[in-house]
Amino acid sequence: MRYRLAVAALTLAAAASLTACGSGSGPAASTPPAHIAATASAPAKARPAAAAPMARSKPVRVRVPAAGVDTGPVLDLGLAADGTVEVPSVADADRIGWYGKGVTPGETGPAVLIGHFDTEKGPAVLKNVSRIKPGDEITVGRADGTTAVFRVRELEQVAKKAFPTQKVYRDTTRPELRLITCGGDLVDGHRPDNIILYADLVPQVA
Repeated sequence: MRYRLAVAALTLAAAASLTACGSGSGPAASTPPAHIAATASAPAKARPAAAAPMARSKPVRVRVPAAGVDTGPVLDLGLAADGTVEVPSVADADRIGWYGKGVTPGETGPAVLIGHFDTEKGPAVLKNVSRIKPGDEITVGRADGTTAVFRVRELEQVAKKAFPTQKVYRDTTRPELRLITCGGDLVDGHRPDNIILYADLVPQVA
């Protein structure tokens, strides 16, 4: 079933980049850089030992201490009418959404979280994404009371037109997380890039 879900995501989300970020005619004065450092984009030399997968349970809260993120409840995201993945509304710019047709954070496979960098109203929940580096943690509180802790392995900034759909949504043999937002300098009021974080589930300490 997970394989079929992953295939469905690849088929229906071929343009699954986050497209709704932007600050109108110009960036807000308080908006941090919408880029990641070249040193942050390099993947870790060695992946950690695979953690045991967790049972399915929906995410309810997301914390990214390096970026000052502590937000919840988590939004449920599906597919838009054009077959692309939904994004949080402008009204929910301070919250993160979870792509509900995929696995939940902690299950085997690539769980996908999406949040805005900014909107026409100003900086949003992932405004400080440039502060995140490989080795930083992303903590996801789950509906069953458990917590899934992920360690960032790689950051990638790519043009939305070249969104790496296979890399983001393809099935995996271990529990992983993707956190996606917008990036790049504003062009006609929109950001042309996506910033993608790839993270691995950290083994739980007994």
